[in-house]
Amino acid sequence: MTGPVAFVLKGYPRLSETFIAQEIHALESRGLDILIVSLRFPTDRDVHPVHREIKARVLYLPEYLYQEPRRVWRAWRAVRHTPRYAAVKKMWLRDLWRDRTPNRIRRFGQALVLAHELSDSITRLHAHFLHTPASVTRYAAHLRGLSWSGSAHAKDIWTIPDWEKREKLADCGWLVTCTAANCAHLATLAPGNDTVGLCYHGLDLRRFPAVVPVRPPRDGSNPADPVILLSVGRAVAKKGYGDLLAALAKLPPDLHWRFVHVGGGALRKTLKEDAVRLGLAGRITWLGAKPQDDVIAQYRAADLFVLASRIADDGDRDGLPNVLMEAQACALACLSTRVSAIPELIADGDTGRLVPPDEPAALAGALEGLIRQPAERARLGLAGQARVRQAFGMDTGIDQLAKRFGLDTSRAAK
Repeated sequence: MTGPVAFVLKGYPRLSETFIAQEIHALESRGLDILIVSLRFPTDRDVHPVHREIKARVLYLPEYLYQEPRRVWRAWRAVRHTPRYAAVKKMWLRDLWRDRTPNRIRRFGQALVLAHELSDSITRLHAHFLHTPASVTRYAAHLRGLSWSGSAHAKDIWTIPDWEKREKLADCGWLVTCTAANCAHLATLAPGNDTVGLCYHGLDLRRFPAVVPVRPPRDGSNPADPVILLSVGRAVAKKGYGDLLAALAKLPPDLHWRFVHVGGGALRKTLKEDAVRLGLAGRITWLGAKPQDDVIAQYRAADLFVLASRIADDGDRDGLPNVLMEAQACALACLSTRVSAIPELIADGDTGRLVPPDEPAALAGALEGLIRQPAERARLGLAGQARVRQAFGMDTGIDQLAKRFGLDTSRAAK
């Protein structure tokens, strides 16, 4: 049996990272003793039910070094005379020379605090995300003489330079990532074929019973009973909400629909302004971020799920959005784009619909067709639900992680 493991996260708890919370809870159920280390304090007012079920203690590091200078000073004084400090400082200075940002300085300060305050019982560090959390994890692991591993997801892979990815992959014991597209990319940068593994997040299907909500056969012809379009995601560039609004503006005026958006994000204000400019504001409901129970209720009430994912200008992109799996688990037909790993989940015309990214006209055409065809939505919803339940339950991935963490894989989840 492995000893306690510290999971280093960028922030905890977060409504947008259900997949991490469900993984922690599942591994706890398999017997893994976890300490959650968070680089940031929570900003969401609500939490998901799974957050309340997690037993792990949370250690919050200084979010900004100037906010807790005495804590950082105590850590530096305690760590600077340890045998490994000089080598780790040299490693960090080499990174800082290539990445001359305040964030790189903050990572080292947080690593000092983590190395100083980490219990001697911790046997391994594990970073969720290959960018900032993996940097703090790497420095702290070397300071304490511990091994470390990681999970890579989306933005953390595609927005950091190759030199950083190569060095982290060469340094960690192992790393898993949640899509075949990610895995193929990282494998080209890894020193050995066994460093990077594919591990789909999947869903905790116990939270998504295999029922099919009764959905009226709305076809957009009745202004008193419009088709309900739903999207769940942060208002950031890679989610393509600007394209979705442009597509909605192209729909025929005699087609009756309402659009519901669930999620926070930096672009919400801009998107609301765009909706007003396009004459769509009266047909859109912006709900903000919501806990999982509320989101599931929205899936069951909607007629069609839409996610217009795209590759942002800085290279950021989705991996395999959990919201697509969640919507399909609720037998909700999905329309999305051919970006990253989305085609690993959705087979166009069989288990959903896919259009090219950055093409509002193509998105509008697919939207109109699905709005007008309730029978097709129902067919795609059932096929998508069957696909998720057959291939995207979380247990396979948790089994793989449990084995990597040295747990008894014959032990069933509670």
